Amino acid sequence: MAAPQELYAAIRDEASSVLIGNEDIVERLTISLLTDGHVLLEGIPGVAKTTIANLFARALGLDFQRIQMTPDLLPADVTGTNVYRENIGEFQLQRGPIFGNVIVADEVNRATPKTQSALLEAMQERQVTIEGKTLSLPEPFLVIATQNPIEMDGTFGLPEAQRDRFQFKLTVDLPDRDEEAAILDRFTNDPSLTSASIDSVVESGDVEEAKATVTEVHIAQPVRSYLLDIIESTRENEYVEHGASPRAGIATLRAAQAHASIDGREYVVPDDIKQLAADALSHRLVLSTNAELSNVTPREVIEEVLDSVAAPDADDVLDTLDAPEVEA
Repeated sequence: MAAPQELYAAIRDEASSVLIGNEDIVERLTISLLTDGHVLLEGIPGVAKTTIANLFARALGLDFQRIQMTPDLLPADVTGTNVYRENIGEFQLQRGPIFGNVIVADEVNRATPKTQSALLEAMQERQVTIEGKTLSLPEPFLVIATQNPIEMDGTFGLPEAQRDRFQFKLTVDLPDRDEEAAILDRFTNDPSLTSASIDSVVESGDVEEAKATVTEVHIAQPVRSYLLDIIESTRENEYVEHGASPRAGIATLRAAQAHASIDGREYVVPDDIKQLAADALSHRLVLSTNAELSNVTPREVIEEVLDSVAAPDADDVLDTLDAPEVEA
């Protein structure tokens, strides 16, 4: 069970040669990579959202593609199209930037809904259709979309169906004073330091091996029931109009397996669910008018749910490791 743990440690250590702070963001990106998820990054300009994605891809040695999402961007600019080549007298497929391993859709809410929807098939089906022809995307495949929460003029908010396709919504916060001082020192001492300074620390095939390891992580029935209680509670909360979907439950459970494996365990514990719940569930909730009037946020709803749902005893979870589970 060491492969995911070593993979994450290698990525974290290499990225830290440029990046200061945001270790939890790197961990969540690794979890999404190992569970075929996607990530929505939110933060004000200048907090290194795109840089984090670039560092992550370079440390993995993967193909990194950045798409600047603007109102005039067309779906074909994302997926590609057939282009007529006069020298050979026929059409040839020109693949778009979606054909990469790590795709950064920068400021995704600035693109029109029609262009945003071009990402949906790729994110869910890992394929795109160009003029009736379906093409598979490379593996691994990870979409990291960014958005700026303070400039909303001329933007198109992601619809609920599209938000639900992101495994995590993560907030890249401003650094504290000590971290910012370290950033100033590092880039003063080495002005040429960029994401290009990062070396690949993962060999070909390591990601697939680590993904296979994650699928073997044991999920005890008490832990499954605990997650179901959380999901059900989001649907019954007074501030929620539409709670977490079944897709949300699957994404959270798979993320918990990867979190456990990165921690060096062969089994999921309730704390894995607790640590991931806000990042995995909050962006999927549709709050009621009452919540808006009361200034209640989705993360506050998840915190309330976690406080109200009792977690199973650790002994009950560990007992299942010695006894095979019986199908209901």
